[in-house]
Amino acid sequence: MLHSMTGFAALRGVAQGYSWGWDLRSVNAKGLDLRLRVPDWIEGLEAALRGELGKAMARGSVTLSLRVQKDEDEAQLALNTQQLNAVLDAMTEVETQAMGRGLSLAPSKASDILALKGVLDTASYETDTKALRMAILKDLPQLLDSFLEMRRNEGEALDGVLKDQLKLVETLTSEAAIAAEARKDDTAAALRANLARVLENTDGADPARVAQELAVIAVKTDITEEIDRLHAHVTAARDLLAKGSPVGRKMDFLMQEFNREANTLCSKAQSVDLTRIGLDLKAVIDQMREQVQNVE
Repeated sequence: MLHSMTGFAALRGVAQGYSWGWDLRSVNAKGLDLRLRVPDWIEGLEAALRGELGKAMARGSVTLSLRVQKDEDEAQLALNTQQLNAVLDAMTEVETQAMGRGLSLAPSKASDILALKGVLDTASYETDTKALRMAILKDLPQLLDSFLEMRRNEGEALDGVLKDQLKLVETLTSEAAIAAEARKDDTAAALRANLARVLENTDGADPARVAQELAVIAVKTDITEEIDRLHAHVTAARDLLAKGSPVGRKMDFLMQEFNREANTLCSKAQSVDLTRIGLDLKAVIDQMREQVQNVE
């Protein structure tokens, strides 16, 4: 089954006097790009999350956000003594400088100092975060299941779209083969007429040499190989779809091959019908390429 690179999941959890919220989302990318925004005070959490995410998916720009906060009834006020000492040292220096210039400062109140940023905090960090880390990681399988289910559903829809587009490419390729066969008589007649005109208006021209040059032109307008390769590419693409993800990189490369054959067919067309078919092929292949960009 194909997997899309687009996905989203959210989850909330509570344990150990904390509550947290997950937000996991992804979009298409050439490889696997993991971007994590998680609390750095929970030891070992980011490394564990990266490992599990790397196992769960092969491609995509994946962003995981995790917000953890201590429950209000568990929160306690804590004095940041290091920050307090830094503030008091700064105040002492300011007062010394002011007195040296004959300035008098209003006395500072304890409430003013406590109001300064970082002096008084709500205690939110634990000395031992192992139990909290384990509780948070216990939620991860559920989050990933929801996330991957969305990617599978998106992939199933992509699978159907790509199969329909491959069927259309196959039909247009068969039409191109029929149009090329119908073109043969007209092409041969035109070459013979051109050869006759050249021989009539050129003194000393070697008929064999002229015929050889015209034969080269005929070969250059033959699209048999392009038709065969397009059919082969359709078969290869169907085989990849049957294998399921991750096949996005291979499908992307195959789209380039499809486009190359369609371009060559258009350049060799030399008929209204073949040109129309070639342009239709290019349009469908471009649509396929856009869809393939989101296949894992």
